[in-house]
Amino acid sequence: MNDTRAWNKFYAPGTPVDIETVTGSLVDLLDERVTQWSDRDAVSFFGATITYRELGDRVARVAHGLHKLGVKAGDRVGLIMPNAPQHIIAFYAVLRLGAVVVEHNPLYTRDELEVQFRDHGAQVVIAWDKVAPTIQSLPAELGIRSVIAVDITRAMPFGTRLALKLPIQKARESREKLTAPAPGTVAFASLERSAALPASHPRPTLDDVACLQYTSGTTGTPKGAMITHKNLWANARQGAAWMPDFVRGEGNIYGLLPMFHSFGLLLSVIYSVETGSRAVLFPTFDPELVSAAAKRFPPTFVPAVPPMFDRLSRVARDGKLDLSGVVYAISGAMTLTPAIVKRWEDLAGSMLNEGYGMTETSPVALANPFNESRKIGAIGLPFPSTDIRVVDQNEPTRELALGEVGELLIRGPQVFQGYWNRPEDTAATLLEGGWLRTGDLVMQDEDGFVTVVDRKKELIITGGFNVAPSEVEAVINRVPGVAETAVVGVPRGGGAEVITVAVILEPGATFDQDAARELAREHLAEYKRPSTYVVWEELPKSLIGKVLRRKVRDAMIADRKAVRAIADED
Repeated sequence: MNDTRAWNKFYAPGTPVDIETVTGSLVDLLDERVTQWSDRDAVSFFGATITYRELGDRVARVAHGLHKLGVKAGDRVGLIMPNAPQHIIAFYAVLRLGAVVVEHNPLYTRDELEVQFRDHGAQVVIAWDKVAPTIQSLPAELGIRSVIAVDITRAMPFGTRLALKLPIQKARESREKLTAPAPGTVAFASLERSAALPASHPRPTLDDVACLQYTSGTTGTPKGAMITHKNLWANARQGAAWMPDFVRGEGNIYGLLPMFHSFGLLLSVIYSVETGSRAVLFPTFDPELVSAAAKRFPPTFVPAVPPMFDRLSRVARDGKLDLSGVVYAISGAMTLTPAIVKRWEDLAGSMLNEGYGMTETSPVALANPFNESRKIGAIGLPFPSTDIRVVDQNEPTRELALGEVGELLIRGPQVFQGYWNRPEDTAATLLEGGWLRTGDLVMQDEDGFVTVVDRKKELIITGGFNVAPSEVEAVINRVPGVAETAVVGVPRGGGAEVITVAVILEPGATFDQDAARELAREHLAEYKRPSTYVVWEELPKSLIGKVLRRKVRDAMIADRKAVRAIADED
């Protein structure tokens, strides 16, 4: 099946087996849309809009401003800001010069930023004005020569800016006084007042690196994945092929996911331009902001993570949000439960499907088709122009039979080029023939649908056996009153680990440990049953809502009382 892509018979009508080959850069993509849809909205932010013509003009001006600051082809430029129009403008302006965007989480600490800056060496940084002082405090030896401060409120309607920034008695102050740059920085607004970059300035090619996207670090030290223009544009085309009923030039794509994350970057910054859509941006996830935006620009396509879909569907159930215009909704980062799917689809009247990807696949590689063939609980089928294999995790050249659990390998135009300055890691991840080792253990059924069993690096070793945390979590999550769980292995010596569960309860509930143990006895082999349960108030999560099992494990180890309790039980 993997050689013939026979799974394509389950694709939604209109979805091709292969996408059109990418022949240009993301700069060429933007230029095409500026010409094609110049007067249509490209971005909306708190109701203020920017057309494609305006977007192209501002990109050219900021690119010229960056050029005058010394940015040239191949330079890395740090971007550190929440979702806002300036984020999109800065992204394409950096690319216009042939430079490389390096995205960062604006909530990172100084130490976390320092680690990444030491790795990529960016000397120019475009940062949210709230975090500009943190960048300025980084060691001088890093060589950061310019910090460009972004006041995202400048992109909001003036009345909204006043309400956010000023007490009532100062509401008559001028616009210029609202936007004074942080000391020692260059105001992003001043770059937007530059002359446009000459059209003759050299342009990037499709094989140039467009961005360094750092992996989440859930399984170790973050590494900078080198993603090319071709990788990103191809992935946007694959997404467009997967959703054939999405009308180009008319959609409203909701930018709920942070754009510094690969999922949000692709869908809000690139896919929106590929489809000529209006990207409706939100600096943070807030259902009230979503409800307000939907009154003017009803959502057409909603990419998000399960907790977001859950909250939005509850708001819609209360009559505060109309989801009837949503044509497509796609979820990633974690397992999408049937309960969330049902709640959403009862209100939206259109499908909510799960997809799969990783930073190294730009990021989407598989998804459930938008038709009756979809299988809730599976991550779906390979995207167009994408091949997969399921192999022995210890011998990746040996392909397994359908139904066997093994490591997922992926090959396609969205697969990255390697890790920045890490040739050994690159060699261990990218195999001969362009195959990417995902580190995920999966099972592929006879129809070609793939289900994730677990992260290979998060497997728990106990009694000589490997235990998949997600399998145990699925059982304990069925205990009445349990909202969610995180299963980890806590070391106990000799290389073995104790299976430990961090439990989060529904409001007002109590944890019935006897019921949990009974369910475990009924549904799990003895070596898979948890030894210890710890009730927590919340789980550590990434900004897109993914449970960080490594941090749960680290907290368990650091808590001496918890470790002592485990030892006593053994």
